[in-house]
Amino acid sequence: MSLLGIAAWQLHSCRAVPAPCGTDPTLAIVGSMELAGSHVLITGASRGIGAALAREFSRRGSKVSVVARSKEPLEAVAQAVNGTAFVADLTDPVVTDGLIARVEGEVGPVDILVNNAGVETSAWFHNVDAAAIRNVVRLNLEAPLVLSRAALDGMVVRNRGHLFFTSSVAATGGFPGLASYCATKAGITNFAAALTMELKDTNIKTTVMAPGPVDTPMWDKLEEAVDLQPMVKRLNRLQLIPKVSPERIAQLSVDAVEADTLYVGLPRRLGANHLLRNLPSLITRAALKGVPLGPQLKR
Repeated sequence: MSLLGIAAWQLHSCRAVPAPCGTDPTLAIVGSMELAGSHVLITGASRGIGAALAREFSRRGSKVSVVARSKEPLEAVAQAVNGTAFVADLTDPVVTDGLIARVEGEVGPVDILVNNAGVETSAWFHNVDAAAIRNVVRLNLEAPLVLSRAALDGMVVRNRGHLFFTSSVAATGGFPGLASYCATKAGITNFAAALTMELKDTNIKTTVMAPGPVDTPMWDKLEEAVDLQPMVKRLNRLQLIPKVSPERIAQLSVDAVEADTLYVGLPRRLGANHLLRNLPSLITRAALKGVPLGPQLKR
């Protein structure tokens, strides 16, 4: 069987299913995560997508803990969802290393870890200083890996859990002016793909949300970057980067966690980007079908 044939077979066996009308095709494994009563830990939750995720999980009955650097807006979000706020700078390795133990010690085991915190640099790479590059890598890539590793200790023992990653369409190709951001988001997407294979024989699931522009201050800052305006204008003229509200992203994300959906890619008009990004992972999944990988816990 050819590699493309293997991928097609694997795509069928994974049950690639269409998302609700108006969204993109998603890849899903049949199953479900009970949200009511589950403890959800959300990073980058003081504003934007993170705050919207906190509200949506709370609306569906989850117990919510929120993490961010900005104390006042974070505490406002926590109060609004009757949750718990943890002020933390995830660019500090010592803080990141101890966060899961801190949260679980105060609130209880983390059932769903939402790795949402992120930052971007809106400038040509040769103008970005080393400190800014390290900040992007630590927050966007290192922190999610370290937090996921810590959360997995308890999830593996309980044989239950869900790891969620906010990625980006920027992970599917290089976008000038966002070099560091593209690198970290591609890393997160590939990390999740590998982790999904390692956890295939457990009841621990993963989801990647890879949206295009979201109507947040982060995107506003990018649009205001003088050097990047010609590129943004061209992509807007081609209608390739429509903005989506944080609330819509939150709704689709929580739907995906509840349904154990592996990947959600937006916008729909860039569906080819997402398909081509996922194809190598599907080939790898197919080639390794039946091979023991990771914890053998599924009952």
